[in-house]
Amino acid sequence: MKRKPGEPPASPLSATERASGGEDSRPAPGSRRGRMQADSALVEELPVWLEVNGEPAVTWMCTPDQLEELAVGWLHGEGYIDSADDLIRLRPCATDLGFWADVKPAGVARVKGEDRKRVLASGCGAVSTLLADPNTVAHAPARGEAPAAERLRALFKELFAVGERYNETGGIHAAALTDGERLRHHAEDIGRHNAVDKVVGAAVLARDVITGRGLLVTGRISAELAFKAARAGVAWVATPSVPSTLALTIARRSGMLLVGRAVSGAPHLHRPEP
Repeated sequence: MKRKPGEPPASPLSATERASGGEDSRPAPGSRRGRMQADSALVEELPVWLEVNGEPAVTWMCTPDQLEELAVGWLHGEGYIDSADDLIRLRPCATDLGFWADVKPAGVARVKGEDRKRVLASGCGAVSTLLADPNTVAHAPARGEAPAAERLRALFKELFAVGERYNETGGIHAAALTDGERLRHHAEDIGRHNAVDKVVGAAVLARDVITGRGLLVTGRISAELAFKAARAGVAWVATPSVPSTLALTIARRSGMLLVGRAVSGAPHLHRPEP
């Protein structure tokens, strides 16, 4: 477009501003529109390994932060430890992304004694994991109720707001432990199971209460995630997505309440067995 006589030249940013609707319409923090317009938005993904009592245990493809929490949460979720007292030592490798964990022998014996099968998990990509039979989960009474729908939406709004990587890229999972009133521990990771391990690990390291708390996740609730939540002792797990059928089996037997479509006006409540 031609400039009129005496009209100043257009600002170099004017085209960008026009594309985004003008400076006044820039998205606020938490806005999906802002994330989707980010140029070259990327999330970090690196391999991190863990050895337990001298034996290779797992290699995560993960977002490389809160790695100590990731290791401790994974040990807790897999049954190697019940508390920080069961972790004798956790040593980071000085030359590589990895850890050596020393745990009490009883924890290793317990994990090896379970009838676990190697499966291709329902994560993003070819994720191999060891999964116990959901039908072996012990029956337990109901652990507690989730907050009302309005409160759940508020908790998820807070979860999305505090997620720096989520706000920057929209391409990462998040999880949080909550007492129903506020978020007590929060984590982000490229893998939804890793995010759960990180928040559980943070609580274990802080010696914070996990039993009876709620767990917020941004992805679907899979069997592996339900096992982790059941072992942690949380009362309920909520997601904007949905649970899987195997996750529901685990939750019903263990006394957990699962909440699907948690940010909708009518959340789906999947109650445990009476």
